[in-house]
Amino acid sequence: MPLDFLKRKGNADAAPATSGSSAASTSLLPEEVVAQDHLLKLYYAGKSSEGVRLKAGPQAIAELPTMLVGLARAEIEVVEPLPIEFSQATPNIVSPSEAMQWLNAHHVHSPITRHALVVLESIDAVDLAFDTFVCSLLDGEVDTSGYPEYNAIVGGVAAHWDEATGDMICRAVVGWGGKGVRGDTDRIGAKLLGGILSNILASQYALGLTAVERPMPAAGRGGLVCAHCGFASAHERAFYCPKCGMRLLRG
Repeated sequence: MPLDFLKRKGNADAAPATSGSSAASTSLLPEEVVAQDHLLKLYYAGKSSEGVRLKAGPQAIAELPTMLVGLARAEIEVVEPLPIEFSQATPNIVSPSEAMQWLNAHHVHSPITRHALVVLESIDAVDLAFDTFVCSLLDGEVDTSGYPEYNAIVGGVAAHWDEATGDMICRAVVGWGGKGVRGDTDRIGAKLLGGILSNILASQYALGLTAVERPMPAAGRGGLVCAHCGFASAHERAFYCPKCGMRLLRG
């Protein structure tokens, strides 16, 4: 005969209660899940001008900061080409080792210059494997941390040594971007680009406009060490030192 009297009364009572609870919870589920959307849009943009050929020599490098006089709204900084130990430096947090190299290479610069490098390197307007970059805030405001707002314009002069002649090739470069909309920044950027180009052409060493043929760093090992200033070139095709412009001696 069934021994129902041996069953625990609590278990018997709990079974229908559990079944009822499951049915109740099923009926409380909404037909559609109400979700909050999260979205971040980053907008980076920039412009660069034609190149201007300058007479070769160290005096051409010293002339670069003067080309932003009258346009700069903050301190003018000079960013020199990166040596071989920073050849992989990029402002890309997805690649931690490259991002760390970039931070180590540029932590000495101001927030304005770091912001300018993030924008202009991200859009391939500046390449510090061979470029010397003279930079400042050109338009707009900075936030409480000292970083330019999204619609502020940064930039200046990017210069490299022509591998065929040894002359310096300068071009005007401006950039802007971050979180926010563009507005009329494009129009202001074009106007500032023209002002920088005019200052470059007004230099006593300027020889006129020229086509910009930027060097292409070679993959693999680095280049030569300059016997004049000791700079280790980041690409092996360089005939002239990216930093001082002296001819590199090849064995």
